[in-house]
Amino acid sequence: MEIKGRIIQIMPIVSGEGKNGAWKKQEYILEMPNGSFAPKKVCFSAWSDKIDQFAIKENEEVTVS
Repeated sequence: MEIKGRIIQIMPIVSGEGKNGAWKKQEYILEMPNGSFAPKKVCFSAWSDKIDQFAIKENEEVTVS
């Protein structure tokens, strides 16, 4: 499944310590255009090194799968 849209908000990084070591995640709010109807919003997360790898910015057009 692929979702395309624009990043409208980036949430703060959340981190913690688990039995397998340190972890961190960041959530993003993506707004999908929906024709003449109101746009829909979706929240998705990136974990650990993917946060830096993707370097997602506000107002960026992205495809999430």
